[in-house]
Amino acid sequence: MDNKSGATSAEATAEDVIEILHITDCHLSADSSNELLGVNTLDSLDAVLAQASSDAVSPDLVMVTGDLAQDGSEEAYRCLQDRLSEYHCPKYWFAGNHDHRPSMAEAVGQGSELTKVVRVGKWQIILLDSLVPGSVHGRLQQSELDVLETALNERPDLHTLVSLHHHPVDIHSAWLDGIGLHNRDEFWQIVDRAANVKAVLWGHIHQDIDDMRQGVRLLASPSTCIQFKPRSDGFAIDNIAPGYRKLCLAPDGSIVTAVVRAESFNFTVDMASNGY
Repeated sequence: MDNKSGATSAEATAEDVIEILHITDCHLSADSSNELLGVNTLDSLDAVLAQASSDAVSPDLVMVTGDLAQDGSEEAYRCLQDRLSEYHCPKYWFAGNHDHRPSMAEAVGQGSELTKVVRVGKWQIILLDSLVPGSVHGRLQQSELDVLETALNERPDLHTLVSLHHHPVDIHSAWLDGIGLHNRDEFWQIVDRAANVKAVLWGHIHQDIDDMRQGVRLLASPSTCIQFKPRSDGFAIDNIAPGYRKLCLAPDGSIVTAVVRAESFNFTVDMASNGY
């Protein structure tokens, strides 16, 4: 452990590029045959991980940014652990609106998945829980905001990637913007005071975004199952393949990133659905 933030230090030198495999919104269930809008979520996760393997992704760490489970079951989290066991590197998680914190903690046990701050090479990664139990929107409790501010103040010399489940900016989609991060102003007040935040990364919106805000890169990644249609006023599904994001964090603070989709995955999504 490292200072007041409770940070952990991973193995890397200051000269190393840090490679991250980012997956999100897996929506797994205790019953492996369960489907979400016509898509078996375990099959789609397997297809995404197979694509990453085919692409020879060899991450230094794996990040899963919420909605790991659809039913909040311990079995779903253990299933994800099993699927990620092929990666012999640290894995980090936090909750999304479909997750259940006690079940996550039970599955993790003494593991490191729920670590809040990771310091590796010239970078730190801050992982924030924005779950509001019983709600679809997100909020960062004061304890999470304190983690963010403390970590940034402790190590202003480190380039920083901040990650959470709910989107902290509007994405021009009326229904999704209503269920994003509700105290985004408090979040940005802390981030804007820090000169070392290079990017903010999230899930929740089941689509790819790569944008900028006041010098901070804004990144969202596709779900490993169903996708939401961008810029839609109401709930709408997009008929495109699931995918993952790869990020390479360079010692100079630059980020090279790309989204890759499992195009060979055969699926039929319920395009007429009005929610789930």
